[in-house]
Amino acid sequence: MILIAEKRSRHDQFDVLRLVRNNGSATEIRMPRQSSLPRDLLHYVVESALPLHHGFLSRVAHGAEADAAQDAAHTAGNQRAEEQLVQAESIVDGLHAQLQAGAFDLPSFLSLTAAACEARGKRPFDLSPIDVQNSLFEQAQALNQQWQAIPYCSALSLDFRPRLAA
Repeated sequence: MILIAEKRSRHDQFDVLRLVRNNGSATEIRMPRQSSLPRDLLHYVVESALPLHHGFLSRVAHGAEADAAQDAAHTAGNQRAEEQLVQAESIVDGLHAQLQAGAFDLPSFLSLTAAACEARGKRPFDLSPIDVQNSLFEQAQALNQQWQAIPYCSALSLDFRPRLAA
């Protein structure tokens, strides 16, 4: 699936993420303008690095509309939300907080991701075998630099390929 992140004009409050599936169908979602990498682009980092085959991007790649997939992950107490969807969203929560802080703190990250999963009634993803700082945080920083360098009224394309389980 191709992700096309469109940075709108300087005066827009939202940018747009267009998700083009391998079959050519597409969906899009508005991304609130932020000082750092938009949360929806953090899903690219997380779901490309971890075997979360039922995360936000994977659900969209398999036909879900972006808004519906996002709503399922954010609805408090949604027991029907797949565990991996909640896990991916929770990891994005923790990663987003670390990017906003401008530095990586593993205990804080793990605490935030665990709390976010537990608040949604799901178990946290086992991150123990992963070098989270290199696999996620540094990749998020690199993508953030790429995103910040894009001029207004331009786009960034990313090729999303889910990571296979080891």
